Amino acid sequence: MSYSGLLKTLIRSSNLGSTTRNFCLVSTQISNHTAKWMQDTSKKSPMELINEVPPIKVEGRIVACEGDNDPALGHPIEFICLDLKESAVCKYWGLRYVQEHHH
Repeated sequence: MSYSGLLKTLIRSSNLGSTTRNFCLVSTQISNHTAKWMQDTSKKSPMELINEVPPIKVEGRIVACEGDNDPALGHPIEFICLDLKESAVCKYWGLRYVQEHHH
């Protein structure tokens, strides 16, 4: 179903005279779209590709992740604290950061 078909379904469900909308149809259509997108198992998902990137070692306690040097391609700046032993993850891109300890 196309975006316009989904919109028509939402409009129809809102015109049924009820004060609540039935989103069951929407959920099914979104699930079908996702299943179709995931059929090609020869390609890696975006999260699989991100997980292949090794954690980025940082000398300081805090890293500022903004995704890309070009603001049009990046995301809002996120300051990530690296005080824990495990890697910290950027909530926008999924990149992992660890503090490089110098002893």
